[in-house]
Amino acid sequence: MTPPVHATHPEIVSDGIPPRRPGWVERATSADHKSVGLMYIAMALGFLAVALVEFVMMRIQLIVPENTLIEPQTFDRILSVSGATTVFLFALPLMLGLISYLVPLQIGSRGIALPRLGLLSFWLYAAGATTIYASFLWTPPEAGFAALPPLSDAFFSPSAGVDAWVIGVGLAVLGFACFAINLLVTVRNMRAPGMAWRRLPLFSWAGTMICGLQLFAGTLLLAALTMLLIDRHFDGVFFDSQEGGAPLLYQHLAWIFFSAVFASILVFAFGVICEILPVFARKPLFSRRTAMGSIAAVAVLALLSWMQNMYSAPLGLGLDIFAMLMAIGLLIPIGLLVFDCVATLWHGAVHFRAAVWYSIAAISALSFGLAGKLMSAVVPVGWQLDHTTAAQQDTIVVLVGGAVFGGFAALHYWFPKLSGRLMGEGIGRVALLDMALGLALLAVGMFLAGVKAQPVDVYKYFQDAGVDGYNLIASIGSFILAVGVLLEVGNAAWSYRHGVPAGHDPWGGSTLEWFALSPPPIHNFDAVPDVRSAEPLPEIRETIRMRTASWAAEPATQEARADGDGSRGAPVA
Repeated sequence: MTPPVHATHPEIVSDGIPPRRPGWVERATSADHKSVGLMYIAMALGFLAVALVEFVMMRIQLIVPENTLIEPQTFDRILSVSGATTVFLFALPLMLGLISYLVPLQIGSRGIALPRLGLLSFWLYAAGATTIYASFLWTPPEAGFAALPPLSDAFFSPSAGVDAWVIGVGLAVLGFACFAINLLVTVRNMRAPGMAWRRLPLFSWAGTMICGLQLFAGTLLLAALTMLLIDRHFDGVFFDSQEGGAPLLYQHLAWIFFSAVFASILVFAFGVICEILPVFARKPLFSRRTAMGSIAAVAVLALLSWMQNMYSAPLGLGLDIFAMLMAIGLLIPIGLLVFDCVATLWHGAVHFRAAVWYSIAAISALSFGLAGKLMSAVVPVGWQLDHTTAAQQDTIVVLVGGAVFGGFAALHYWFPKLSGRLMGEGIGRVALLDMALGLALLAVGMFLAGVKAQPVDVYKYFQDAGVDGYNLIASIGSFILAVGVLLEVGNAAWSYRHGVPAGHDPWGGSTLEWFALSPPPIHNFDAVPDVRSAEPLPEIRETIRMRTASWAAEPATQEARADGDGSRGAPVA
């Protein structure tokens, strides 16, 4: 028997180099957290434009009394899809996209704990968005922005539009829950050496709070949607009052989730602002520990105040007062955060870039919107203004201030890290001016119309209601706001390919994402940094500067020593 012949060296045999796949295929199938984050951000900005078009269409219908431009059924369909687009397809995905891209970099991680789960979360979100808008091929949903029973049960809404809404929203929320699990595991287990919880960057701390909220409230909404689907198709009685069910149960579960979204928007906005202002003010945040505690308090109190949105429901005075106290309690952490931001800017050498202007606009819009929410939280006022446009405008102002202004502030600040280029400064400031003017007109018009008792979510009003001028002002404001937002979305799209090259650290930031290249490689860092403070990058820069100086001085010292030795040995003339 002939013994087998073994090669003395390992051999690699290849039939050829596999062809490189198209860039969009690489992006769509990559489990890298940065690719997933970019896909989230791009799709969220696209749905922001879609939501604006839908909102402007509704405001066109309300621009004059008794308008017949849009039929009532069509208005209800636009309204139902517009709410889902704004919350589930724009606001949450934009926040999660930035969190996915930046948090692993900020905590000094080479990647994310469960990469395939992160990719799955995006495609669940994309599948949910496709399901919602595919319903326009047959019958879109008509049950309102939250699909509250009994309007959404099979008797009042027998078409498949509500099913598409339930399944689409459920898929998106399931994706957000998967994302939350992935990020929480990453932050828990993959921080750089020395990155204690107290040293987490404030944006990473805010991202952790947001994921905790989505994991808790998202599962509750999934349970509500599952029960609603069982009621519609499998003779369930969860929300059927005629069979002993409780429609109010769905309302509680839905408003817990929407309150978690509201809290997430606040936490996200202040996490972004607290990262941006110290960098451009060239001084540390006034009180970092206060900011961390206040962000956590906002997440808890805003979630516990969900019944503030249910004053018209038969809850009982005790529960109404509890909701009012939780909403009023938000004053303390919100006030501390605003004071922290203002004190950081005070006497600072502020470099007013677009990111700073968007941060200031976000603080201003959030302050005005939260003041209105506080007024509506007082039980007697809430009874009067519940389900009017006055209460709705508070939510819109907070949504625009936190998700739009805060999101664009984050994009202007971190765009060099995402693309290696700067976003357009001039276009960004013009867009901000348009958005601020449009938001002011929209809010004033809707508030005054609501004080005149105009109900929310109606497709027309009558001429003798006395709200003609207010609706005209609000509609004009919505047009101006839409122009500003679309201009800024176009600015981001154009700058991603054609913006001015920015370098790896254009702002002189203090957190670890600026230690990586721009855009970062797939492994994030060539060397995992050692963290010794809450602002590690200045220390790393100083260490590199000192080592570079010592390495440059050592050859010169050796050369001088050699010259000295040679002179002592040379003969004297």
